[in-house]
Amino acid sequence: MPAEDLDRLQAYRDSHCWEKQTWKAASEIEFLNTKTPSRCHPELATPSTSVDINTSGLQQHQKPPFRFETGLSLYAKRAPRPFPPPFLSPPSGSFSDPLSTHHRSRDRRAFVNGELIRGYTNGDDAVYASDYFIGANDGVGAWSTRPGGHAGLWSRLILHFWAVETEHEIYRPRSSDQTFEPNPVEYLQKAYEQTIEATSKPNSWQGTTTAAGAQLHFTKHDGDSNAPATPLLYVTNLGDSQILVLRPRDSEVVYKTTEQWHWFDCPRQLGTNSPDTPQNNAVMDKVEIEENDVVLAMSDGVIDNLWEHEIIENVVNSIRKWEEGQGGVSTGDRHAGSGGGMQFVAEELMKAAKVIATDPFAESPFMEHAVEEGLAMEGGKLDDISVVAALCRRSKG
Repeated sequence: MPAEDLDRLQAYRDSHCWEKQTWKAASEIEFLNTKTPSRCHPELATPSTSVDINTSGLQQHQKPPFRFETGLSLYAKRAPRPFPPPFLSPPSGSFSDPLSTHHRSRDRRAFVNGELIRGYTNGDDAVYASDYFIGANDGVGAWSTRPGGHAGLWSRLILHFWAVETEHEIYRPRSSDQTFEPNPVEYLQKAYEQTIEATSKPNSWQGTTTAAGAQLHFTKHDGDSNAPATPLLYVTNLGDSQILVLRPRDSEVVYKTTEQWHWFDCPRQLGTNSPDTPQNNAVMDKVEIEENDVVLAMSDGVIDNLWEHEIIENVVNSIRKWEEGQGGVSTGDRHAGSGGGMQFVAEELMKAAKVIATDPFAESPFMEHAVEEGLAMEGGKLDDISVVAALCRRSKG
């Protein structure tokens, strides 16, 4: 690593890589608050959303043959900080404000470049779910102690711009002889650069975040255009959030991302003072999956509190309960977790991680790793817990 990169790395090590040590403070438990998307984020009341792009110019054969059915569940260790101006319109200051701006005082939705910011904020985490792309970013919370620091803004903006770039490419009109090969690292690089620009002026907002996303595409074997399509997942990761692919019928993991660390409890991250960039450090894998496979995008609040076998067991049991009629009202066939079952899957997994996170005497993966590093620690890791669950389904039509 060049000397200047080492200097930058040491700078952010000294400034904020200690943020995850806050699990030591038992007093933080009183700030814990279970959150559902509709209650905490009224501007995004439905768990599964599609990109708002006019697709009327697309030919029927260009419609992706597979899609996600999604659900998400969020739990923050403390209430998220409001987004600062210009991303959030401030309330009216007095009755002398022009009446034409009165509506802005009640609009709590966040915007960037005149566009509604996509996704959800959960503490310092950010998540996003659509028909073809899901993601989970984990902002480094120590930035909240610094002037101009806002990790939640960074995690959300990068995920927003990443989703925009991804889905604009999916829906871009193409002729029948054109092929489409996703490039998620390029999309993430653009998102990173756009976030730097958006947070640089008129004010300077600092922060860093991990990034993990999964884009659903397809392939046809042997290059035969007449062969049946099979789902192909493009998984991109930088840091210690995780994408995990499950095959519930076999109770097995098909794929999971590998955590990227500079050192223990300091993952690779994008943002202020960090030497990491998507082009240089993000890892992208292509994963062949099947219909009814479940794709999970999770912040480390899940994987630091639950072992892999516990995640598998929880998801499989949740799908079984859903098929038996438990877990809420279905919007259709309940087979394999369809018809709304992914929301139930996400909620059950979040609850299981929360139980360990708030138990000072529990055994947890994070505790085990800390002990291996020679640190005295026991119990779960108090952290933001974010889960996006997506079921691979064949598109209709």
